[in-house]
Amino acid sequence: MVEKSVFENLFEVNVNDHVEKKKDLSYLSWPYAWAEVKKRYPKANYKIHQFGEKQLPYVFDEGIGFMVFTSVTIEDVTHSMWLPVMDSSNKAMKSEGYTYDTRFKKDISVEPATMFDVNKAIMRCLVKNLATLGLDVRPDRV
Repeated sequence: MVEKSVFENLFEVNVNDHVEKKKDLSYLSWPYAWAEVKKRYPKANYKIHQFGEKQLPYVFDEGIGFMVFTSVTIEDVTHSMWLPVMDSSNKAMKSEGYTYDTRFKKDISVEPATMFDVNKAIMRCLVKNLATLGLDVRPDRV
């Protein structure tokens, strides 16, 4: 009998009872996602990438904003992922506040990014990593 891969094992996990809705998007909480992985793979680990002399957990570009990176290793498989630091409307955040327009609304204000925003992005990035390894929300399981 052929042993299942990490992806196949995690893909079988039904996480839909732990999905949170925010506007039109679905989120899987990072503590639940990580717990499901650790139950199956106790030696799994993740890394928050750090940059520069200060070892900051993000990279920043004045023009486009902040980006965080994580890596997850399960057995001998490592996946790296990235995610911008976003506001509640999923718009990239920058070091200074700014406004933008959509066709439906004008002058939407975005506050400067904080470390709380960076932390949320890191944990969302971790869950995104876990999805690349098989742990994912799937509407066919509702």
